Amino acid sequence: MRAGHTLVVVPAFDEAASVVEVVRRVTAVGYPVLVVDDGSTDSTASLAQSAGATVMRLPVNLGVGAAMRAGFRYSVANGYHRVVQVDADLQHPPEAIHLLIAAADEGAQLVIGSRFAAGYRVSGYRRVAMATVAGVISRMVGVTLDDVTSGFRVISEPLLSQFAERYPAEYLGDTVEAVLQAHAGGATIAQVPVPMEPRTAGASTSRLAASGHLARLAVSVVAGKPKEMAK
Repeated sequence: MRAGHTLVVVPAFDEAASVVEVVRRVTAVGYPVLVVDDGSTDSTASLAQSAGATVMRLPVNLGVGAAMRAGFRYSVANGYHRVVQVDADLQHPPEAIHLLIAAADEGAQLVIGSRFAAGYRVSGYRRVAMATVAGVISRMVGVTLDDVTSGFRVISEPLLSQFAERYPAEYLGDTVEAVLQAHAGGATIAQVPVPMEPRTAGASTSRLAASGHLARLAVSVVAGKPKEMAK
């Protein structure tokens, strides 16, 4: 698939400190950028636009899932056949996009970039919860996945059009439930190891809050709720 058919979508909320570098690094590797400003209260939108990105502004903060759904709809409406999702906090190095694209070129409609396969580590309850979720999801989709919450991924047609119509908006659901939705829709799913850089700017979800979300998600997958999600 030609690079001209690929759009990098960057969901961003109050990422003024890093969004310019993300846009510049993505364009440096040859891809157009759509920044979906998710109701930011800072200068994220204007800075992204000045750096060369197309900017879509959401009136209020809706979350990553809703921002990505808007990005998918924009992509389909404008003739793109493939979307690369990249975070706005510089943790996903744009220079690694080609690793995901290579797997997509082999026929996978959903390619997940795994930080863990590349040696990244987390500790404590997060590690246990993430491993539990990944193990259950892997068995359900028949593909070994160890980083199902990764937001560094590629979505290609026909899955792209499916996500444009219906995409989970809940926190972590936009990553985990999206995998089940892709599987239910018959998409081929693949995982590739990618590097992950430390966050150098902005504010991330606190470790305690993230662990709580993951713990609830782990309980849900063990209880069988992902089966309901996939319907």
